[in-house]
Amino acid sequence: MNLQLTGRDHGRNSGLDTLRALAIVLVFMNHYMIFVSFRPTFGWMSEVGWTGVDLFFALSGYLIGNQILSGIRRQQTGPERFSLARFYARRFLRTLPNFYFVLALYALWPYWRGDAVLPPLWKFITFTQNIHLTPGTAFSHAWSLCVEEQFYVLLPAVALLIAACRKSLLWAWVAVVGALLAGMAVRGYLWNEQAGAGGLYYYTNIYYASWCRFDELVFGVALALVKNYHANAWKVVTSRGNWALAAGAGMLALTWSMFLKDHYGYMMTVFGYPMLGVSFTLLLIAALSSGSVLQRWRVPGAASIALWSYAIYLTHKQLCVLLRVPLRGYGWGPDSWQAIAVMGLASILVGWLLFLLVETPFMKLRDRFVPGNFARPKVAPEAVAA
Repeated sequence: MNLQLTGRDHGRNSGLDTLRALAIVLVFMNHYMIFVSFRPTFGWMSEVGWTGVDLFFALSGYLIGNQILSGIRRQQTGPERFSLARFYARRFLRTLPNFYFVLALYALWPYWRGDAVLPPLWKFITFTQNIHLTPGTAFSHAWSLCVEEQFYVLLPAVALLIAACRKSLLWAWVAVVGALLAGMAVRGYLWNEQAGAGGLYYYTNIYYASWCRFDELVFGVALALVKNYHANAWKVVTSRGNWALAAGAGMLALTWSMFLKDHYGYMMTVFGYPMLGVSFTLLLIAALSSGSVLQRWRVPGAASIALWSYAIYLTHKQLCVLLRVPLRGYGWGPDSWQAIAVMGLASILVGWLLFLLVETPFMKLRDRFVPGNFARPKVAPEAVAA
């Protein structure tokens, strides 16, 4: 793969773009295996591709956590106030238009959803569809968006509450560690409820459940906490970006290999998700470290894929399912390079159109009518999971 030296382009961070692009590619490969080819078309990458969602979680945890914590820090040191209403308005204008547009396709266009059963609409509208979700239902991959939206609603309120306490920084770290330990404890308890949990029970009660999947989001918030309240520590960790990259890649490879061997076992159910959280946090540090390989080198096309990744995530799965039959009619089975190329390019094209026609107009409205807290300078668009 050819790489180009660019560093930062037009205010974007090339390292974060690379991670976003990697996340959506991983998800695409996993969904292709589960819903299109029914076999690991991309080898072991298909089988670990579900962790692309966890990478999105880590990115969102850091980026949203950094917005909130930097705002609270400025509020603590000056006369300005952090506006929850403004934060929520900007968040919802970023995430809801695309989501509700695609939901309308599932609800109003029977061809789009095919034979899959669509859960009650109120579960999608309230972002509670992931709770007791039945795998294989229409728009099932929206579960990760539900987890993120719930997180977006809770985090700023919790952060402001902690900030109002004495020794707020101590309590912030207590909350971070407590959340991570609680996630492991809950997964362990639920796994023991069904000895050797697997199959439908595992996905409905553990994999899709918000209380079992906050790990990576919390790791991202912890990184934002270091950046905003531990300047010396932040300087140290970001001065060793290439070491962080090597450590993150090595730990991710180890974690992937362990999940491949025992995805549904007790140890990986309890400890595997925090291992992913640590791995992706190290990669985030590398992306945020000036001079690191991950920040300085750009994969051609990664910036565009990263920008459209949310729209691609929402549409790619069902689009590929619908394309499978007509492509087979041309003699292109799902494992053929022709089918893979057509479905991949179609996913990018439709994602770009959704970004252009729905997401972009609402982002312009947001920037015009809902200014950011403290009029912060514009930053690269946040990663949103799917």
